[in-house]
Amino acid sequence: MTRFRSRVLKTVRSHSGLQWACVLVASVFFVLLLEALHLSAALLLGPMIAAIALASAGGRIRVNDTVFAGTQALIGCMIGRAIPVSILHEAAGQWPVFVLGVGSTIAMAALNGWMLTRWRVLPGTTAIWGSWPGGAAAMTVMAGAYNADIRLVAFMQYVRVLCVTTVASLVSSTAGRGQPIAATIWFPEVHWLAFAETLAVAALGVIAAKVLRIRAGALLAPLIASAALANSGLMSIELPPWLLAADYAVLGWAIGLRFTREILVHAARALPLVLAATLALIAACAGIGLVLVRATGVDALTAYLATSPGGIDAVAIIATSSQVDVPFILSMQFMRLIIVLATGPSVARFLARRGMEST
Repeated sequence: MTRFRSRVLKTVRSHSGLQWACVLVASVFFVLLLEALHLSAALLLGPMIAAIALASAGGRIRVNDTVFAGTQALIGCMIGRAIPVSILHEAAGQWPVFVLGVGSTIAMAALNGWMLTRWRVLPGTTAIWGSWPGGAAAMTVMAGAYNADIRLVAFMQYVRVLCVTTVASLVSSTAGRGQPIAATIWFPEVHWLAFAETLAVAALGVIAAKVLRIRAGALLAPLIASAALANSGLMSIELPPWLLAADYAVLGWAIGLRFTREILVHAARALPLVLAATLALIAACAGIGLVLVRATGVDALTAYLATSPGGIDAVAIIATSSQVDVPFILSMQFMRLIIVLATGPSVARFLARRGMEST
């Protein structure tokens, strides 16, 4: 039996086609399992878990760098499409509230990352990027562009996604205000001209980032372009659900296939402290939410979801399926994401340096 198993593993390791077949089948299994558990990040986490399992077993396949850049570009277009001009009006009309909510949450996350760096739980800027509240996929991609360990950043970000999703869902359910989530229509009618224009924006963003050597440009260039074009009415960003599902899968593979046994051992050792820090961050942000309740009069669930430390996609799903002030929640979440994208690299370097100096 042992010889047979070793022969099978040797055969799989020597054929890239078999490895891709294994990771594809395993990805479908894990996605269905996580979807059954109602986890919003299942489409990315499932393929990532499958890829990690293959990589730790000695798999040698990798996602091409150009394909990886393409996944980042589509995520940029997705974020850009979701940023409406109304956010600016919402923030301008209640700027003290946004300064308090957004600034306090970012400060708490920065402190969280600085402490993990100071305790040497994770190396360099990895703990800072892993702590930033925002879109988990976006933060992971940005971290890789700024020389953090993308594998450990993904580990931290998705531990937090799991915790935030679970806690927020429980809070929403306990409040008795949840509504059934509409089923996703995977193959809706596609507006082909808008679809072609969207792909062109993504492709041009990747090319511009490479030619101009812009760090994280494959994400940021399409994000900025798609937000400007969509809000100006010049074009509509068309991203069918099936394309985003495939994009999440490729991103999950790109991250997961980089794992090694050594990285997994390090992640396992860091898990207790990372989990404790994540729960502390969620509790601190909930405290900020209580301050918003008293300062603005918004209901507690709205304030909690507005200050919840990401990911933005998970919070958006929970918010739209609950009886809350959705524009207020998404405006605060998006404003925080924009600030983190703009200031994250410089702040991460500064905090990491200070954290190492204080040890």
